[in-house]
Amino acid sequence: MPRPTAAQLAYGSCTVIFSTLAMLLLSQTTSGAGIAIIAFAALALGLLVAMTVPLSGKRPAAVEQPAPREPVRASVPAPAPEPVRERAAS
Repeated sequence: MPRPTAAQLAYGSCTVIFSTLAMLLLSQTTSGAGIAIIAFAALALGLLVAMTVPLSGKRPAAVEQPAPREPVRASVPAPAPEPVRERAAS
């Protein structure tokens, strides 16, 4: 099983936190069983969101085209010939 990515962890965690707060505030429950059910539902929702993150963002990988091969050309000109210096015979 592949490891979760950072995006999956972030989306799943935010979903759990915000959905738990929203459900607790909207239901106004005070019983332990109600809070446990809401917490379980929030965890299930967070897991669902975390597992579907890569499905919505998948794009096919770009295929690299090899560069056309060109002949190598010398870019440095050949040095100019130096004049020959002759020594005077002594």
